[in-house]
Amino acid sequence: MSYILNIETATKNCSVALAKDGKTILCKEIAEEGYSHAERLHVFIEEIIKEAGLAFQDISAIAVSQGPGSYTGLRIGVSAAKGLCFALGIPLITVDTLQVLASQAKVSDGLIIPMLDARRMEVYSAIFTPNFYNKRAVQAEIITENSFEELNETLYFVGDCAEKCQPVLNKENHVFLEAIKYPSAKEMSLLSFEKYQKNETVDVAYFEPYYLKDFMITSSKK
Repeated sequence: MSYILNIETATKNCSVALAKDGKTILCKEIAEEGYSHAERLHVFIEEIIKEAGLAFQDISAIAVSQGPGSYTGLRIGVSAAKGLCFALGIPLITVDTLQVLASQAKVSDGLIIPMLDARRMEVYSAIFTPNFYNKRAVQAEIITENSFEELNETLYFVGDCAEKCQPVLNKENHVFLEAIKYPSAKEMSLLSFEKYQKNETVDVAYFEPYYLKDFMITSSKK
């Protein structure tokens, strides 16, 4: 029996889930415009452990969403995960953020395209089959009316980019599942458990989030 604590902070959704042998038993999350991850994350973790009637020493591993996503959000999640791993002497597991997002789409045909906002018309995206096999690796791309035109299957778009992308991605085979907006830690449970069983862990000291693009700091125009 293994308990894995899953942490997802790559987007506006601050999400924590506790899983037992790959099944989510508790989840706490909140999506706010102000990115309250720093205030909420550790509170959620402590509440979940307490509500489950466990001690931190009962946790077998920590799993964290590795990115791409918000620079600040990823740093907060990964820092918390590393701290817990160091303190408890347990392994760290990383899960692809876009796979976590895609896992919420339950479809039987076509392709699933998770997209996260990367400002302006740029997105972080990947392509998955209905059984969540990765058909195209994660990349940052600018969305135009010609994006994905080589794909004739029904394309199911999920993520926080519907508002800006629907006007240009409007072909007959384009379907936006607008209810699926952010990745959630509860969708990490099976993914992290499978990696745990295969001993697919990362070096706690040296792991860095998958930002995909360099973090840019611009000077004030004032």
